[in-house]
Amino acid sequence: MIKVLVADDSALMRLMIKDILESDPEIKVLDTARNGKDVVEKARKLHPDVITLDVNMPEMNGLEALKIIKEENLGRVIMLSSLTKEGAEITLKALEFGAFDFIPKPGGSISVNLKNLSEEIIEKVKAAAKSRVSLKERDKTLIASPPRINKESLFQSKEMKAVVIGISTGGPKNIMEVLPYIPSDINAAIFLVQHMPPAFTLQYAKRLNENSKIKVVEAEDGMRVEPGVCYVGKGGYNLLLEGDKRDARIKLTDYPKHRFMPSADVTMESVLTVFEEDTIGVLMTGMGSDGAEAMVKIRKAGGRTIAESEETAVIFGMPRAAIEKGGAEFVLPNYEIAAKIIELAGLRK
Repeated sequence: MIKVLVADDSALMRLMIKDILESDPEIKVLDTARNGKDVVEKARKLHPDVITLDVNMPEMNGLEALKIIKEENLGRVIMLSSLTKEGAEITLKALEFGAFDFIPKPGGSISVNLKNLSEEIIEKVKAAAKSRVSLKERDKTLIASPPRINKESLFQSKEMKAVVIGISTGGPKNIMEVLPYIPSDINAAIFLVQHMPPAFTLQYAKRLNENSKIKVVEAEDGMRVEPGVCYVGKGGYNLLLEGDKRDARIKLTDYPKHRFMPSADVTMESVLTVFEEDTIGVLMTGMGSDGAEAMVKIRKAGGRTIAESEETAVIFGMPRAAIEKGGAEFVLPNYEIAAKIIELAGLRK
């Protein structure tokens, strides 16, 4: 039985989330809390497996409560956040501070829209409870020295490469072990497919840009693909490429329909069509198998592929699927992925 503590300043939201979670026979809601102070006190007494935490609460907000919950290892946290610029900024901070994942809080008719998220809420609570890595264990794993890269030994690549990174649950924290260590003179364009709603990807790209040597932007329709730039897939759209590898441009489309948009499989296959054997596929932490089929295709076409190892993956679903299908040439912890990408892509002259 998965034990859950629900925190929200709205009595209606507390009741609805409780009802949704307890509709699953594997989940038991131990109690509810009305603010951050209340949830911390109850978590200390009840020892829940998972805590659903609203961002905006009186007395002590969700971010402040998260810091204490993480410090005392009181349970894994799933944030409920509003689909606004401010909500996105706070949620991304929460994920970096150690929240397991987040669920976008619906606008409009809460009762109708929250029920539409029932499957996602239950799925993420179960994934959090079954996650192999505890908060403290994960922190120890991620405290790694930056990759040592002898740039003098690297070859100068003539053909520009394309690196496609597919990542989901646990991504905003794990990607910080990769992207900030990619040098600005890498001879590759990077496409980052992170499963996120539309209101979040612009803020996500901005935060990554602030912490990276390469330029990081949210992908826009018609953008020319250039080396040393990371294009973050825009929430609600698939990121495709048009043209050839010497003049490739980004095309955003809401087709083909996919459970995740942007989809790692869709983007990887499109990039492979343009860059062929100069494609490098990377699949990191996340639930499900998005990207696994495309990793197989990349490898068969002569491209190179990297899957994050179970050692550092918050959820081993996506990389495991790629490994089991034979789509992973290299299986590495997140803190070794940047060095391998640089080795495979080379540097610009």
